Amino acid sequence: MTTIHTIMQASPVIPVLVLNNPETAVHVARALVDGGLRTLEITLRTPEAFDAISAIKSAVPGAYVGAGTVNTVEQLQQCENLNVDFMVSPGLHSPLAEAALASGIPYLPGIATASEALTALNMGLDALKFFPAVPAGGVNLLKALNGPYEQLRFCPTGGINAGNYQQFLELSNVTCVGGSWVAPADLIRKNAWSEITGLAAAASN
Repeated sequence: MTTIHTIMQASPVIPVLVLNNPETAVHVARALVDGGLRTLEITLRTPEAFDAISAIKSAVPGAYVGAGTVNTVEQLQQCENLNVDFMVSPGLHSPLAEAALASGIPYLPGIATASEALTALNMGLDALKFFPAVPAGGVNLLKALNGPYEQLRFCPTGGINAGNYQQFLELSNVTCVGGSWVAPADLIRKNAWSEITGLAAAASN
């Protein structure tokens, strides 16, 4: 079975996408995969998000298609119905995390403090989203967490961009980063798929 670590290792950058049209979603996903970014997080921030996930899973082979902003057990159950490849939450909520673990779907919950990291570790979660990465302390906090929690691996998200993502990827406890700069909303609106592919290619190297 594919693990969350395998999914995180598939792309150095996980595009965090807000999509409201399934047809457009397929174009965005293909552009990103063509650029070398196979792991895609579709946030549940629009009514069409689940339709977008379904469309991408059907039309873009080779992609790991995940649901982001999973905040409730009800959303988790919808993710199960769609057979998503992974799920991401912005925070750590024990009932939700327990349900995610029981589902068997690779899961990446968010943490921002040492206490939350300890809670996650004791639940059997060793891959975590660090969110909001830059406001919460950025590279320096992740370096500090590596002392007591060297077994944890992180995907920093929040404030990550083309100018700072490499600083995070250089850390030994960071497997990948999440960000929206590789598929910005203005390029999606313009159907600028080749430009998105170029941004993905630059980020995947």
